[in-house]
Amino acid sequence: MRTFAIGDIHGGLKALIQVLNQLELKDDDRLIFIGDYVDGWSESAQVIQFLMELSQNIDCIFIKGNHDVWCEEWLKDGTVNPVWYMHGGKETIASYEEYNDTHKKAHLKFFEQMKLYYIDASNRLFLHAGFTSMHGAEKEVFEQVLYFDRTLWEMALTMDKAIERDSRIYPNRLKHYNEIFIGHTPTINYGESKPMQAINVWNIDTGAAFTGKLSAVDVVTKVVYQSDPLTELYPDEKGRNR
Repeated sequence: MRTFAIGDIHGGLKALIQVLNQLELKDDDRLIFIGDYVDGWSESAQVIQFLMELSQNIDCIFIKGNHDVWCEEWLKDGTVNPVWYMHGGKETIASYEEYNDTHKKAHLKFFEQMKLYYIDASNRLFLHAGFTSMHGAEKEVFEQVLYFDRTLWEMALTMDKAIERDSRIYPNRLKHYNEIFIGHTPTINYGESKPMQAINVWNIDTGAAFTGKLSAVDVVTKVVYQSDPLTELYPDEKGRNR
């Protein structure tokens, strides 16, 4: 069985299909999606519909991202978070114009069933953003941290690699899991077009919402699969490039 972690999609269905075609999926493969399926490009609702149908044939685990929380709120009671609307929500709402109430209720249920984090049999943690509890993601007091935090990634990036794991000053947050896979913070912010590793943290958000590509990584071999830049797949759109 192969396991692939897939980064932030942000409404880019064309990129998702490109990446999945490269994976040449087999029946016993597993896909772990790291969150932020919506907001940015014009096919957010279509991404959700596609993933719902994909999960009927392939073992999929769906992590919830902050943009998914905003979309879920809108689907539930019409709440339009102004920050969400300015950062891709407008395009997501437009993508639902061809979907009736039955579809929207099914999508709402899909969002509600997403996990906030997942730990596999090899003690690999998958979550959208990060966590702040010294005792691990399972002990995080405020669930919003799991899909908004950036301090975990910043700590891993700036950590002195000479510090031994058994040192008293080695961060406890990094000791709980063999590896941690996150999204949320685009690697293109650091001039990197591919997933980045810092200590045992892998950031697989390669900026699909903006000028980057959508990425999938084999969690064992670390082989990376990428789409074309989303700006090329949606040449008449801006995505979240404002």
